[in-house]
Amino acid sequence: MTPPDPHPATDPPRCPVIHGVEPVPLYGSGYKRDPYPLYRELRDAGPVHRVRFSSGIAAWLVTGYQAAHQALNDPRLGKNHSLGNDDWRRLASIMPEPQHSQLQVHLLHQDPPKHTAMRRLVLDAFAPRRIESLRPRFQQLADALVDALPEHGGADLIGGFAAHFPFQVLAEVIGLPAELARRFDRDWGKVVQPVGPNDPGRAAYEARLRALQHYIADVVEAKRTAPADDLLGRLVTARDGGELGQEELDSMIFQLLVAGQEPVTNQISTMLMTLLRHPDQLERLCQDPGLLPRAVEELLRHDGAFELTTWRFFAEDSDLHGTRIPAGDSVIVSLCAANRDPEQFPEADTLDFDRSPNAHLSFGHGIHFCPGAALARAELQIALGTLLARLPGLRPAVAESEIEWIPAVLARGVNRLPVAYDKRD
Repeated sequence: MTPPDPHPATDPPRCPVIHGVEPVPLYGSGYKRDPYPLYRELRDAGPVHRVRFSSGIAAWLVTGYQAAHQALNDPRLGKNHSLGNDDWRRLASIMPEPQHSQLQVHLLHQDPPKHTAMRRLVLDAFAPRRIESLRPRFQQLADALVDALPEHGGADLIGGFAAHFPFQVLAEVIGLPAELARRFDRDWGKVVQPVGPNDPGRAAYEARLRALQHYIADVVEAKRTAPADDLLGRLVTARDGGELGQEELDSMIFQLLVAGQEPVTNQISTMLMTLLRHPDQLERLCQDPGLLPRAVEELLRHDGAFELTTWRFFAEDSDLHGTRIPAGDSVIVSLCAANRDPEQFPEADTLDFDRSPNAHLSFGHGIHFCPGAALARAELQIALGTLLARLPGLRPAVAESEIEWIPAVLARGVNRLPVAYDKRD
């Protein structure tokens, strides 16, 4: 389970999206349940808006497809946290030391040329041809998880499937030893949802960080003790050969273990939520599994698990689509808002498995395009295909109002998804 929404009882007051009435709050249970009406208002009002998160940090939010596409490819916008100003660092960079310095220098927070060199180290492991060759193994993992679900009645598809399948796949792809894979605690994934120094959950948060650091050290030691030609082994070799610093090695393993699987768990959950809201499309997909590749792309566009990108910064005061952005202020791109832009996607709010072309931005764009996109697509196709084929009569088991959306700043997904089905195949 993720930590409770810091504003569970009352959502922030909504204000009209007009010039001068900002920053706009981007938090609260209502927003997390359905952010798209707000994104529509923001898009209609202009491409760049001042927004505020529950932590108090303000940022500049980019909406609209063309504006997002340009921002994702803008060489002036850097990702390194050293570019952030003091106000951003005080409120947003709240992973404590020494962990912030030791775990936050991975690919998502690097700029060229360092980013280029680090990214090159991981690309072979996620190459489309390699991922395709591993599909039979991924299918075995998915089937084993479904085999463990109740034979009939129903189950929680997050706790029973989506919380486990992406990590099991990831362990195979990166070469995580079986004993270490069994030891991994999914609770450690909550470290990407930091809480402030005065939050009552701070002690538990820091304990997770320390436990995860110890685990990463054990992974490194295991790969030194028993060298292997897999991604983790190659990263350790790169560290020992001077291509990576120790903090960069630990950060890349941190990114693989957390960012490499939790977003896929969340994306499985958002896709299932969308299908359960559209029973006609769910039935169509059950009747025609050949639609799966196109359906996955449309489901990614319709409601992506990566709602917002990570922080970007200008090194000097700069213009962004007519808005002056001070140096060091954080800029975030709304991928979900871009993917529902009617100027790019006709009838953008409609779920359409026949949509073509479908150049969504759910995996980003430019030099930070997700290196694991081919893996994620394979996982999502196998996950949905397996669940729909083997759980006939799939339907919600509770009212949608009972479904809890995670309060993470950048991500979308649900904690639990109770469903009913007929006899498991």
